[in-house]
Amino acid sequence: MSRALHDPDMTPSLKTPSAWLPIAMPLAMLAFILIYISTYGIVRQEDEGTPAHIFQIWMVVEVLAVAFFAVTWFPRNPKQTFIILALQIAASLLPIALVFFLES
Repeated sequence: MSRALHDPDMTPSLKTPSAWLPIAMPLAMLAFILIYISTYGIVRQEDEGTPAHIFQIWMVVEVLAVAFFAVTWFPRNPKQTFIILALQIAASLLPIALVFFLES
């Protein structure tokens, strides 16, 4: 019984792609936003443009990636999964907060 609790296959860690990808994707999106702003500045347009569409696609993919991780790992190890989910959600809020700040 003790062996099952300490089985490395049963514990999510940041070594699994389903755990670190939802953290890396928002950081890449944050870098994309900052590079775009430093290159083109803050431009107000009627048409959203390609960067806005890339952001919207990222948001959908991010939600799906976090949901996949939660569904896969939460039944196996809820405590560690909850900590990694908190990291994923905190990372996801960075680019979202930046865009909301720039929109206002």
